Amino acid sequence: MFDASAFDAQAFTLSTPLLNLLINTAVLAVVLIIMLIISRRFILKRVASVELRRKWIVQTRNGLILIFLLGLLMIWGEELRTLALSVVAIAMALVLATKELILCVTGSILKSGAGSFDIGDRIQIKDFRGDVIDQNLLATTIMEVGPGKLTHQRTGRMTVIPNSMFLSEPVINESFTNNYVLHVFTVPFKRDDDWKGAQNALLESAEKHCSASLEEIREYMNKVSEQRGLDVPSVDPRVTISMPVAGEVHLVVRIPAKASEKSYIEQSILTDVLGANGHIVKKEG
Repeated sequence: MFDASAFDAQAFTLSTPLLNLLINTAVLAVVLIIMLIISRRFILKRVASVELRRKWIVQTRNGLILIFLLGLLMIWGEELRTLALSVVAIAMALVLATKELILCVTGSILKSGAGSFDIGDRIQIKDFRGDVIDQNLLATTIMEVGPGKLTHQRTGRMTVIPNSMFLSEPVINESFTNNYVLHVFTVPFKRDDDWKGAQNALLESAEKHCSASLEEIREYMNKVSEQRGLDVPSVDPRVTISMPVAGEVHLVVRIPAKASEKSYIEQSILTDVLGANGHIVKKEG
């Protein structure tokens, strides 16, 4: 049988400090209520104006409420301080435990607010480059494009990038102009190669492969420039010269193309110039 007399009555007893705090709080409340009643009766008897009477009653009540709150802070100050320290300690531990998650959510807010990219865009961040296929609060998923930064073939590998990376790393959006792009690729030569002939051949081949959609792309770029308030870029194919190191000449080819066809056009131009025409030859002495 359960023995009721064995029940520990001390489980419901209050500690002396807590009991003192409760008594002090009750005394403060009773005193202020009595003061409110007395002051209200005094105002009703002594103040003749109705508006002034209502004003004094409201101000007295608010003043006594303020005194009550200040009194509570004085009575319970030490306990509130201890509670606050406990809450801060718990909050700090929680922040440290979820730091990466918080950074990921913050990075998601940043990239969404800045409009850095959208689903289907080709982006590069740090050493990761590919087409965005999914994004959420914690991560962005891309289908890798490569190998390297100059090719445009999908490797078949998927990369999941934590959104915290967008807080500290710049993002390159290769699909800024959506359907049409100004695609750039580089063809290196040695100084004693026939790079001048290759330059003319590259330009001729680029004009041939881009002529079909050149006016369409020019019209689109004009529209984008008007919408975004940018200068209208020239969309005509061009080949410029770069000398990154001594003894080498790099021909930088820029072509207008549909985003889905830039790799195809690049390969067609390189096949024309380097394959059939064979412009990597020594200059005649």
